[in-house]
Amino acid sequence: MASFTIRVPATSANIGPGFDVVGLSLSLYLSLKVTITPPSSGSPRAPPTLSYTGEGADEVPLDPYKNLTTRVALYVLRCNNIPQFPANVSIHVDNEIPFGRGLGSSGAAVIAGVILGSKLGNLDLPQSRMLDFALMVERHPDNVTAALVGGFVGSYLRELDAAATEAASVPLSEVLPEYPPDAGEEWGLDPPPPPLGIGHFVRFGWSQTIRAVAIIPRFELSTAKAREVLPTMYSRKDLVFNLQRLAVLTTALAQEPPDPELIYEAMKDRIHQPYRKTLIPGLPEVTSRITPETHPGLLGICLSGAGPTILALAIGGFEKIAEDARLIFREKGIEVDWKLLQVVGGSTVSIP
Repeated sequence: MASFTIRVPATSANIGPGFDVVGLSLSLYLSLKVTITPPSSGSPRAPPTLSYTGEGADEVPLDPYKNLTTRVALYVLRCNNIPQFPANVSIHVDNEIPFGRGLGSSGAAVIAGVILGSKLGNLDLPQSRMLDFALMVERHPDNVTAALVGGFVGSYLRELDAAATEAASVPLSEVLPEYPPDAGEEWGLDPPPPPLGIGHFVRFGWSQTIRAVAIIPRFELSTAKAREVLPTMYSRKDLVFNLQRLAVLTTALAQEPPDPELIYEAMKDRIHQPYRKTLIPGLPEVTSRITPETHPGLLGICLSGAGPTILALAIGGFEKIAEDARLIFREKGIEVDWKLLQVVGGSTVSIP
């Protein structure tokens, strides 16, 4: 019997002005314990068995042809000429990352699937190639890059030649097709492989004194719905506003000691947060009423990913920040949970 454990961190993308550019890996985890048992003589081949505990356990499909992580793993295997899962694989998933809250739950599931496929196929894929596979499924690099490599990272999608651009533009429905009820093992054997070198990234410095207070409203907000409210055109003034702040922020968060006045202003945004406030009652009040002046220790505050979670970066006063945010949300009839998190390293594979 062989076994291994895959551990993928939660992420927060955008971090104020860094829309679709920067991400943080945070200390909540999606963990997969994988066991492969040698088949007994004459036993029939069976697909992987899945079990699930933690966040989302009552809504995640346990059919390996419907579950996102195992579908991604099968995509990786088939792109490497391995048509099926190995026999006698059991996977237990334990998840700490809440769904639909802007903490990278889908990005973590995708990265877990890429690593799972690499391990099950003995492919030993390098990190850069794993990122290629992840980006064929999750087309924005910020969350998946942070989940894979860890820390505070900036990323972009590379401009590709015509053939590679066409491959990278394949609809997701062709990369991860929905398996019909009567699909057999021979269905969907020839998926489009990812081009080489789709995504590139750099890891920024990070002050070890900074913690992240995740203020998590008790409702879900889909990324698709949060993107629908964004405009297709922006003014030059708003774009310059964000570029100026992002250029400062990526250095300011590594300085010792962190400068609250510098960081608070550098975490402001005009590209996505103003348009998403209608979807998240309390967002404008929390981001304007909780400041370094009212809450010593606070550095900056922003929407986490597409929301509705709000992320406060701080070096102290964590509980007061979270509890005052709770009171503001309660004024809007919304209850929240909160967690004090650290910025952590990327995905790992461990063997007992």
